[in-house]
Amino acid sequence: MAISFYKYQGTGNDFVMVDNRKHNFPAEDEALVKSLCDRRTGVGADGLILLQDHPDYDFEMVYYNADGRVGSMCGNGGRCAVRFARQLGVIEDVACFLAADGEHQASVERDLIQLKMNDVKEVEQVGEDYYLNTGSPHYVRFVEDVQALDVYEEGRAVRYNDRFKAVGTNVNFVQRLSENEIYVRTYERGVEDETLSCGTGVTACALVASLKGFNSPVKVKTLGGELEVSFERTEEGGFKHIYLIGPAKLVFTGSIPLQS
Repeated sequence: MAISFYKYQGTGNDFVMVDNRKHNFPAEDEALVKSLCDRRTGVGADGLILLQDHPDYDFEMVYYNADGRVGSMCGNGGRCAVRFARQLGVIEDVACFLAADGEHQASVERDLIQLKMNDVKEVEQVGEDYYLNTGSPHYVRFVEDVQALDVYEEGRAVRYNDRFKAVGTNVNFVQRLSENEIYVRTYERGVEDETLSCGTGVTACALVASLKGFNSPVKVKTLGGELEVSFERTEEGGFKHIYLIGPAKLVFTGSIPLQS
C-alpha cells in the first residue's frame, strides 16, 4: 500500500497534506506520521495534515506535529488546508472548516488566503514578556536584534522551563522594524526547533505589538516570507475579528509506500 500526498508550504512552514475523506490513512500510527515528516528518510515537513469530511462543515483539518502527535491549531497549516481543499474541489472561494480549536472561516483571493482566527480574550504579561493562546500557546518576547539571536537555545530554555515543560509552549522573538511592521522568529514545540514561519505565532506577536502601539493591520516578516494580521480590540482588553493573511502554495505531489 502506498500513501498519496501533497506537499504544501505557507511562508516556509511546510506540510504533508493527505486527502483522508475515505479514512484510509492510519491516523493512530504516530511512528508513521513522524517518519513522513522526517527530512532525511521521509517526505520532510513541519507537520502532517489530514483533510476529512465533516457533516457540519466543508471539511475537517486534523493536524499532527512533526513528532507524530496530534497538535493544536496551526495557522499556516490552516491556510494550506484551505488551498488544498480548493484544489480538491471541496470548496470554491470561501470555506468554513473545523480544526482543533473549533470553527474557522477563510477566503481565497488569488495568491492569498485570509484565515479567521478565534477570538483572544486575554493576554498575560510575564515580566517584560507576554503569554497568550491564539489556537496554540505562545510566549512572546521583544528583542533588539532578532537576527543575531540563537532562537534554538533561547526558545528551548523557555519551552522547557518549570512552567511550560509539562505541556510546552511555542516561543516567539520579535523585533520592531518600523511603525507597523515586525520581524518574528519562532521556536515551535512538537518540531522542537526553529521553523521558517508560524501562523499562530505571527498572530500572537501582532496582537502583542498592538499593546505596544501598533495599529491593525500589522505586517509581519518571517524567515519564510511575509504575512499580515488584522484585528479589532475589545473593551475587555482582548481581540476579535482576527485574520491571518498570506500565501499558501503547492510544492509537489507524490506517493510513498508503507513499510510492511
